[in-house]
Amino acid sequence: MNGFVVIDKQPGVTSHDVVNRVRRILGTRKVGHTGTLDPFATGVLPVAVNEGTKSIPFLNEGLKGYDALLRLGVKTDTLDMTGRVLHEADGTAVCPDRLEAVVESFLGEISQVPPMYSAIKRDGQPLYKLARKGQEVERQPRLVRIDALEILSVRLPLVALRIVCSRGTYVRSLADDMGAALGCGAALQELRRTVSGPFDIASSVTLEGLEEAVREGRAEALCRTPYVALGHLEDIPLNDAGLAKVGHGRAPGLEETLAATWPACSSPHLVRLSFEGKLVAVAELSPLDGGGFHVTLKRVFC
Repeated sequence: MNGFVVIDKQPGVTSHDVVNRVRRILGTRKVGHTGTLDPFATGVLPVAVNEGTKSIPFLNEGLKGYDALLRLGVKTDTLDMTGRVLHEADGTAVCPDRLEAVVESFLGEISQVPPMYSAIKRDGQPLYKLARKGQEVERQPRLVRIDALEILSVRLPLVALRIVCSRGTYVRSLADDMGAALGCGAALQELRRTVSGPFDIASSVTLEGLEEAVREGRAEALCRTPYVALGHLEDIPLNDAGLAKVGHGRAPGLEETLAATWPACSSPHLVRLSFEGKLVAVAELSPLDGGGFHVTLKRVFC
């Protein structure tokens, strides 16, 4: 198996726990994940297997999707309901119009301060380790983008939201900021990731489901190939000569591809080099001043 298995992570386990379990299930050590999920969160956790691990740096996971449940009227140190309660208020007195106005105000590009309970490092130390020691350090705000924010249901003090956002967005911070804007506080009670770049919940499988698929000999059908996972990159098919050349670590010329011309571009950009629908390499095309392109192999796959 070479590629990605989309695991539907269950609550109470870390992303690293999932990787270890997949290693045991598939009997391979070459396993890694992208886009860490908090232990209490569920949903899409893309897990790369064997050759799939090589394609992780080239994934486009800029878009994330979440279903979140907020509890109004509470503020915690972790910004979710797993933490210590710092303040409580009446979360049932928020009027619908005010809630809708606050939700709408968070659409678009916003400034967000990462939570202390995060994996961001300060002097080589993850912030969550400092937070567990009772330390709090200054964090620089960062710009994130909220593309969609839909109220799914309201049963005060609970509010269910559907969120589409940019990579790097902390939904816990979003919940906390919304609570501050509403004046009553809010903390994240549940979080389920439904989309992570090219991977979605519809194509996911639980760890137990993966185990069963291995026993029944159908695990390969659950694997998304690196060629498909990198579908955002333009594809340049190779001919036999191009395949042999790339196999020896040398960049192909246009005559060693099935393309009539190189893709038009004004700046360096990445492309897929493939053979009969399988990913052979990721290459960078750089336009030359006198015309033409310089081709650099960034990663060669089996």
